[in-house]
Amino acid sequence: MRKYLAEFIGTFTLVFCGTGAVVINEVSNGQVTHAGIAITFGLVVMAMIYAVGDVSGAHLNPAVTIAFAVNKNFEWKKTIPYLTSQLSGAIAASTALKLLFPANSLLGATIPGGSAIQSFILEVLLTFFLMFVILQVATGSKEQGMFAGLAIGSVVLLEAMFAGPVSGASMNPARSLAPAIVSGHFNDIWVYLTAPFIGALIAVIVCKIIKQ
Repeated sequence: MRKYLAEFIGTFTLVFCGTGAVVINEVSNGQVTHAGIAITFGLVVMAMIYAVGDVSGAHLNPAVTIAFAVNKNFEWKKTIPYLTSQLSGAIAASTALKLLFPANSLLGATIPGGSAIQSFILEVLLTFFLMFVILQVATGSKEQGMFAGLAIGSVVLLEAMFAGPVSGASMNPARSLAPAIVSGHFNDIWVYLTAPFIGALIAVIVCKIIKQ
């Protein structure tokens, strides 16, 4: 149960701080800035890996959990509780932001800046890069070690920095679904519910090939 609680808290913190930066940037007329949003996402991911990595592995992302299960270093029977904890934490975070900023309509939802296909391909590639790094630095299904949090957080920051204006750089179905549910804006949500899983699974295949 402590693993599931850790995933709930970790994902809550990720979505609250990350999408909160987006919301506050909007209500403050850009004072956070795009760079600030990217840095916030990278730092909160890094912080949560160090905070709960030794408890739950700090997956914080359904695509990461499924990829670990496919890679056979995470038990399938734990995937549903993990996914439930992650989505619950994300929805709770978006709900808290809705209460704090009721006038904000999107709550940090990820919406393609261009075409849906463009964002789909970009999200597949972004999640591939992220999962590739995770698999290379993680111990089993746990993102542990002195440099794991720094490496993974840096990838999130980097990808959010350059791809955020186009696709939102979600790489995380829970991060995208939660604000969509709470705000009621489901524009092209299929992109963010499919692309991260595909990208993560491709990373599993590639990692198996290069480690043979």
